[in-house]
Amino acid sequence: MRRIKALPADGMPIGELSRVTGVHIETIRYYEKIGMLPAPPRTESGRRVYGPGQARTLTFIRRARELGFGIDDIRALLALAEPQHVSCAQVREIAAAHLGGVRAKLADLKRLEKILSQTIARCTEGPTPACPILDMLAITGRAKFLIFGPKLTG
Repeated sequence: MRRIKALPADGMPIGELSRVTGVHIETIRYYEKIGMLPAPPRTESGRRVYGPGQARTLTFIRRARELGFGIDDIRALLALAEPQHVSCAQVREIAAAHLGGVRAKLADLKRLEKILSQTIARCTEGPTPACPILDMLAITGRAKFLIFGPKLTG
């Protein structure tokens, strides 16, 4: 996990914010555009100046994205992270729903692994006009079930 680096006391430009948080400049601008990162104050010349609050929020968003949370869930979590809105029960509900999605993806990946390993096991190493892997990739749906049987369709 990346840690936020020490922040200058007087604010920093977007490039420095990007460096200390590990978030690309384009992504920072995107989060500002969609309202996830509050717009920072600007200097007299119009340059954005970021402080520790924006850096913390951006780090929170980056970490939530690393954990696979979607934009809507992150918005909700950010709102719940505000001192006047803290609700561990609601945060738990969002995290539990996300965990359910992660577990469903893992189950899909396990089925995929099984299909691929069984197909690879049917493959011969020498030249052959019929390749089970190529056949599997070319055939979908009911035809795959009829050709390969229930063992290779999930």
